[in-house]
Amino acid sequence: MQGSILIVEDDPALLESLHGTLTALGLNTEMAATGEYALRLLATHPIEVVLLDLNMPGVGGMATCRVMREAHPDLAIIVLTVRDHIDDKVNALDAGADDYVTKPFHLPELIARVRAALRRKAVRRSAEQSLLAIGEIRLDLEGHQVRRGGEIVHLTPTEFSLLHVLMKNAGRPIAHRSLLTSVWGSEYGDEREYLRTYMNQLRRKLEEDPAHPKYLLTENYIGYRFARPDA
Repeated sequence: MQGSILIVEDDPALLESLHGTLTALGLNTEMAATGEYALRLLATHPIEVVLLDLNMPGVGGMATCRVMREAHPDLAIIVLTVRDHIDDKVNALDAGADDYVTKPFHLPELIARVRAALRRKAVRRSAEQSLLAIGEIRLDLEGHQVRRGGEIVHLTPTEFSLLHVLMKNAGRPIAHRSLLTSVWGSEYGDEREYLRTYMNQLRRKLEEDPAHPKYLLTENYIGYRFARPDA
């Protein structure tokens, strides 16, 4: 497994353990004990994936996540935390996280999540040139850019991937599990709160009236569908 990863964790023992394990797997691994130092490292190092603890002193993990997402739209962020309430998960995803792992976690599961994040980035890098245009929405796969009515809409990598899957299957409903495995990887399938959170974010960014969407429709008990306005 190749890639560059930043571990942001204030527990020294866990930080060293993760560093040793991921380095042994062939990853170029950096460490930070605070959000402030993590942000400085991101400004000078080509990081692909961040493992981010939420419970940290100083600026805090949630605020750090928001700043990271704003400054580095293509960064993959996996949150690590003891908080396991559904509201905490939704808040982390809203802050810009791509994934969520609850402590204590099994190391093989965490490694699988990291591998999935690196695979998603590799697929985006090697994607062939393609342009999808439906109604006012245009998605440029190679340029990794989305426009609505001619104006650029800034999406996170996960938002972009989810929109791409929906648009290339426009007109037909896609099941929750199929969306999760297509966007997050084969290890996923039951994390429906991920989809609810990201669909709400996409609607806020792309729909004229997010409460009454024109494109991003919910298919009750099934999943979601990108509608063709002219259909």
